[in-house]
Amino acid sequence: MAPLRAHTFRWFFASRSVNLLGNTMAPVALAFGVLEVSDSPTALGAVLAAHMIPMVALLLLGGVLADRLGRGRVIQVSNVVSGVSRGSMAVLLLTGTAQLWHLVALAAVAGVAAALGMPALNGIVPALVPRERLQEANVLLSFTRAGLMVVGPSLSAGLVVTVGAGWALLIDAATWLVAALLLLPVRIPPRTGPQHTLIVELREGWDFFRGTTWLWVGVSAFAVLNALHEGGLTLLGPVQASRTSIGEEGWGLALSAQAVGALLVTIAFMRWSMRRPLLLGMLGNALFGVPMLVLALWPQTTPLVIACFVSGIGVQVFSLGWALAMQENVPDEMLPRAYSYDQLGSFAVIPLGQLAMGPLALRFGIADVLLVAGLAYVAICLLTLVPASVRRLARATEPDLIPSRAG
Repeated sequence: MAPLRAHTFRWFFASRSVNLLGNTMAPVALAFGVLEVSDSPTALGAVLAAHMIPMVALLLLGGVLADRLGRGRVIQVSNVVSGVSRGSMAVLLLTGTAQLWHLVALAAVAGVAAALGMPALNGIVPALVPRERLQEANVLLSFTRAGLMVVGPSLSAGLVVTVGAGWALLIDAATWLVAALLLLPVRIPPRTGPQHTLIVELREGWDFFRGTTWLWVGVSAFAVLNALHEGGLTLLGPVQASRTSIGEEGWGLALSAQAVGALLVTIAFMRWSMRRPLLLGMLGNALFGVPMLVLALWPQTTPLVIACFVSGIGVQVFSLGWALAMQENVPDEMLPRAYSYDQLGSFAVIPLGQLAMGPLALRFGIADVLLVAGLAYVAICLLTLVPASVRRLARATEPDLIPSRAG
């Protein structure tokens, strides 16, 4: 890539890497932090939903702001607000003064910040990297994410067991603030050309979204898949682990095994080009439902670790495939808005899953709910491949061999 772009991408890469370290620790820390305040799965569902609902409500605004104000600036503000909210959670947990409503309110603040930052974050890579090197850049980011996920969950689980969940959340908060500082040299100017009203720009994004079959079909599937995963594995998984021989340490080990699987397949994609990103991606994503099935049928540490390792391979294949499909097949000036509709649809039903899974588990049992969720997850992934526009979507550029360096 050009020297200026390479220099800017390095700063973005450093910022993202620091932030990912905290993010890989946060799910374990937050889950068991809430369970310190209340051991009810309904309480954990309320905190997770409090984060998700404002995020879903404001995602479209985030996509427009990224176009108008500049993607780098929007990400910086989002990082600072996220760091302050996570830090406040940590202090409350560390001082023993945390109440459930505190965590719900702070989770909502973090959800607002995420809504403003996510479309800009997802749309920034094509602005920093030439199109012919997008797979290389995405693989580098995925490799870093997977590598940190090997360490983060186990480190977080170790902190939870030894000194409490608050310390893990405090580290997460610090990474958001450091990430904001590292973004200072990254200059992505706002979109040039005529700007329309907010309603007009949202309508333009909607027209593109509904006119792109592979996009709306995929997002429609993700709406249900994410609700099943977040309500099933993310919510009920830690509860099932805490009530079986898996425990907190086994849960952290399983999440780390998932990252090892993702890391290995990322190394493979440093050499292989993904020619049918959605076909391969949705097949891989079906493996993400396997840990729910294992938690339901065989809730022990070793089977869960193996299942999470396999699911890590699958979800990483999907993650790379979807990123390439979006970045290569959506015009750059439309990308943040397309991502905002993508994320709105993908996340819209998650609060329902988070709020419903707890009561369903109390009524029918955690194992039965996890079993149904896992089976439905796999089936939906496979049904998504029925439309030809999903199966046959090809790369906009199809290099035979991906170069070995990102800069």
